[in-house]
Amino acid sequence: MLRAVVGYLSYHPLVHVKLGPLRISPHGVGIAVGFLAGARLMLPAADRKGIRDEQVYSLLTRAAIGAIIGARLAYVVNHAGDYSSPLEIFKIWHGGISLLGGFAGAILLALPKMKAERLSFWKVMDAAAPGLALGVIIGRIGDLIVADHLGKRTSFFLGYKCPALNVPTASPCAPTHLADRTVGAVVHQTALYDFISTIFLLAFLLRLRRKDRYDSFLILVFAVWYGVMRVVEDFLREDVRHFGLTGSQWSSIVLVVVCLTLLAFYRHTPAVGQWDRLPPADGPGEDIDDEDAAAQTANIGEQPTLIPPEPHQEE
Repeated sequence: MLRAVVGYLSYHPLVHVKLGPLRISPHGVGIAVGFLAGARLMLPAADRKGIRDEQVYSLLTRAAIGAIIGARLAYVVNHAGDYSSPLEIFKIWHGGISLLGGFAGAILLALPKMKAERLSFWKVMDAAAPGLALGVIIGRIGDLIVADHLGKRTSFFLGYKCPALNVPTASPCAPTHLADRTVGAVVHQTALYDFISTIFLLAFLLRLRRKDRYDSFLILVFAVWYGVMRVVEDFLREDVRHFGLTGSQWSSIVLVVVCLTLLAFYRHTPAVGQWDRLPPADGPGEDIDDEDAAAQTANIGEQPTLIPPEPHQEE
């Protein structure tokens, strides 16, 4: 009934825009804008956790480089059979990146800087969690514009109706290869499902961060939610599979299991997640020098001398 009212999604993708000799992809623009918007959302959250803006900028610079390397490397590993020569691996402008690989690369390359700045890993990641969700949302808008991540045939009302064969799309419009495509076939548009799910995730994270929680909570919630969604979504995709699952599914399963374990552990031992919030053993007062400490030690056990009050005399 709903399908008859709404109908399938149908539009002509815009794979690239020509600006003189340049070809600009909405997909790439979406990723760049998503990264910048996510970084902007991270700044006030990081400031509340005692992380200075210049420290965040330094981390983000490294994260951007790591994201590019990780996204490409993860895709190449999962699609190694698609390349006839090693040089093709470096042609990133031909497409082929992995979002989960981008996350991993960004974190790994920023880790040494976190350590050098003596920043809490969990504080940084909690501050970044809503920004990561916002970045995914904006990046998926670019995916939708170019009609990327098209999957298996479906009768679902949110399915995407394949355009004419002469209309380019960022990914084959089902069932398996472009040559087999049937004009008007309806396929899953998994980028749309990811887009909708991550909007709810962002709203949930913004609500959760209103209350002070133990360090690691927000980023672990993000990882569990997004990991579960990727496992579900990839069953609808036409992608390379290893032992029945895609590379992203295997990565997501490991991620979800690890993060659920950490959530359960930190829930019962919150001090482990917020150890750096504890005050010094001597408290926040002034430093005690050796003479004062010796005097305090010598006075231990001594009873105070009671001086009886003078009798009250009425005039």
